[in-house]
Amino acid sequence: MNFIVIIPSRYESTRFPGKPLADICGKMMIQRVYEQASKAISEIWVATDDERIVDAVKSFGGNVVMTSLDHRSGTDRCAEAVLKATEITGKTYDVVINVQGDEPFMQPHEIELITECFIGSPDTEIATLIQPILKNEDIFRPDMVKVILDKEQNATYFSRSPIPHIFGVDESKWLENYPFYGHVGLYAYRNNVLQKLAKLTEGLLEKVESLEQLRWLENGFKIKTNVTDSDNFGIDTPEDLAFAIAGGIDKYYL
Repeated sequence: MNFIVIIPSRYESTRFPGKPLADICGKMMIQRVYEQASKAISEIWVATDDERIVDAVKSFGGNVVMTSLDHRSGTDRCAEAVLKATEITGKTYDVVINVQGDEPFMQPHEIELITECFIGSPDTEIATLIQPILKNEDIFRPDMVKVILDKEQNATYFSRSPIPHIFGVDESKWLENYPFYGHVGLYAYRNNVLQKLAKLTEGLLEKVESLEQLRWLENGFKIKTNVTDSDNFGIDTPEDLAFAIAGGIDKYYL
């Protein structure tokens, strides 16, 4: 089975313009992401719509393709990028792994965990990672997306709301009564499924929750999950990056 990592990367960002090129102790953010992914998968491509990022990736010897300015999401950008990578390499890719371009502290074993969802499991269409919620207050944070699972560890719903509701129990005790999981934004898709996802229109649940993966569930696709215990995080603002560097980054790049 052939896997490929696609890293969608945009220059424009309301909260952090030029984020992919931000310096993290001597290396650009996009290079940090690329190098972390390369510890798990050999075939990696950055997908961007900006020549500055193209030049940056080429400067450290990475693979990069230009994609449309009109993509609604990183998923759509991945769908175009894997087709272009196929044209360039002549290779066929079975599974596309979408690694966020603002996750420079992602751990390589997370990619390995998501590939496990496909190996020996021909029915897996989409996969993502989840992590146990360890603090009761995190259940009620809208930015901590909660995941409900079925018995086969497929996601049945994602929500910014605290789900499930623990009836008759004080909110301070919810974590003692149910194993809550939060979503980790790493995705993988069978290539043929990814091409179908890129053609779907926005769903109602997606619109009200502002969660793209609900579009896929609304259209009948299954999302397999695997559990990670990594405590990593994305970089949304310059303050996030300063906080991460101040805390010491060596532990992420050992």
